[in-house]
Amino acid sequence: MRLECNGLNFTYPGSEIQVIDNLSFSMTGPGFYAVFGPSGVGKTSFARLLTRHADLLDQPVKTPGIDTILYTYNLERLPGWAAVGRHLDQVCPPDRQGLKKELIALFCLEPVLDARFSQLSMGQQNRMNLIRYLLQDFDLMILDESLANVDEKLRQTILPAIKERFAHKMFLYISHNLMEVARFCKEILVLAEPSRNMSSRLISGLNETSGGKVDKSALDRVMLEIMNAF
Repeated sequence: MRLECNGLNFTYPGSEIQVIDNLSFSMTGPGFYAVFGPSGVGKTSFARLLTRHADLLDQPVKTPGIDTILYTYNLERLPGWAAVGRHLDQVCPPDRQGLKKELIALFCLEPVLDARFSQLSMGQQNRMNLIRYLLQDFDLMILDESLANVDEKLRQTILPAIKERFAHKMFLYISHNLMEVARFCKEILVLAEPSRNMSSRLISGLNETSGGKVDKSALDRVMLEIMNAF
C-alpha cells in the first residue's frame, strides 16, 4: 500500500495561479497521515485530485495497493430525510452491524439517532457523516476537516480509536490543528505556498495510539519542525 506523487502540478482551468507546484512524496503502508499548511495552499484541491487521479492520465500519482479512495469533508450533508439512525441502518452492510454500534457509541451519538440530520449540531453532523464512510469498503480515506466543530477531548478519543480499529487502512487527515496532527499522525505532508519558493516536506509525527499523557518536549519539537516548513 503506497501513495506516491512525482512532480505533481495543478492549476485551475482559466487561472494562471499554480495551486500545486512539483509536489513529490511517498507514504508507504497503512496508518494515519496528515496534510498540513496555511489556508489557500491547496490542501483540498490536492485531496480532490487524489479521488479522481485515475481520470488524470497525465498526472504522476501512483497508488499501488490502493483500489478504493473515499473522500469526506467538513459540513457535508447526509442525503435523504429519514432519521440519521435509520439512514445508518440502510447503508450498513449486514456483517458490519457490530461495527456500526461500536462507532455510534464511540462518537457519542446514541441520543440523536432518532433526529433528522438538519437537527444535529455541526459537530454531530460531521461525526455522523464519518460513521457513514467508515462503514464502507475503502483502502484510503481522506478526511478533510471531518472532525471540525467536534470538541478537542472527544477528538482525542476518536482519532486513536479509529487508528486501532482500522489499523490495516490508510488515512489522509487534513486539519488545521497543529498539535493534533503532530501527536497522532505517522507522517505530516506540509504543503508550501508556491509563491514562497519553498518545497513541500514530509515530517515524522509522534504517531500516538492513545489519548493519554503526551511527551510535551517531543510534541513541541515536531510542532516547531512543522511550523518551520512553511
